[in-house]
Amino acid sequence: MGGDTSLFSGRPSELIGRRVAGYRIEQEIGRGGMAVVYRARDLRLDRTVALKLLAPELARNDTFRKRFVHESRTAAAIDHPHIVPVFEAGETDGVLYIAMRYVAGSDLRHLLDRQGPLPLATAVRIATQVASALDAAHDHGLVHRDVKPGNILVARGTDSDHPEHVYLTDFGLTKKSLSLTGFTTVGQFVGTLDYVAPEQISGRPVDGRCDVYGLACVVHETLAGRPPFRRDDDMALLWAHQYDEPPPLTEARPDLPPEVDAVFARALAKSPDERYDSCLAFVSALRDAGTGGPAAGHAPTEVDVAVAPAPAGGTAKPPPAWAEPVMRRRG
Repeated sequence: MGGDTSLFSGRPSELIGRRVAGYRIEQEIGRGGMAVVYRARDLRLDRTVALKLLAPELARNDTFRKRFVHESRTAAAIDHPHIVPVFEAGETDGVLYIAMRYVAGSDLRHLLDRQGPLPLATAVRIATQVASALDAAHDHGLVHRDVKPGNILVARGTDSDHPEHVYLTDFGLTKKSLSLTGFTTVGQFVGTLDYVAPEQISGRPVDGRCDVYGLACVVHETLAGRPPFRRDDDMALLWAHQYDEPPPLTEARPDLPPEVDAVFARALAKSPDERYDSCLAFVSALRDAGTGGPAAGHAPTEVDVAVAPAPAGGTAKPPPAWAEPVMRRRG
């Protein structure tokens, strides 16, 4: 067993053709700071899966290991058409793994790199599916915390009204409950800097509105071709998320109505209390702003599923400062 474990500390390519926990690894299809994802063959059920292997040092942390397995099981229990199904999660030879449905297609990162900014209707159609998945996760007590184009898979749709089917992935690394800070117990930051909410940066408790912020950053990029904040170094970028006002989207997309600026200003508010209560509420507001009013029906690819309701006992609030046109901070 010791010899097998040493393989995981080498280059990921060394695992091609090897068997890991009942899966034969075929090809690397993605990687991040904490994990490598492979296309693999499930030898028990003879099917193709996406197999994620986490960095070995994570498995050595008891708290992280137990939380990972628990959250993966919770994610596996969510039956939603826009969440990648989780088949299995566990540990083998000192390495944590998670097996998921293999989705043929591309991710949103590659789509944007290839096509550039998207039409508003396309961006809203994709965002609606992601928002539906996020709200369903929040209803199960999961906060994704790392919404980014690379975690949004875009597969072929069924017809001209449904040109793509979108999946949200990477729930095996989410945080359970609504009170965990932005850092893991092994000292690693959870989130990608271009899309990270201010409360994650400062280590404050997070809830689903953290994902509203992340989704707004992603949707901004689908429309403008870049995230709302771009800086020369990481510290400046973290500062911008916490203190700088986002630039109006219409600076990059003057073809869009000015009402969209107020929608993004609210979704990207520094305080979670000033954001939309749900991801679908944000996308609905964006759709209305882009079409000049509430649509007669839902977007073609929106699914009719239960999502997390607004907090019990909540009351309407007067429009806060973000409801007015925002001014970009000078200097």
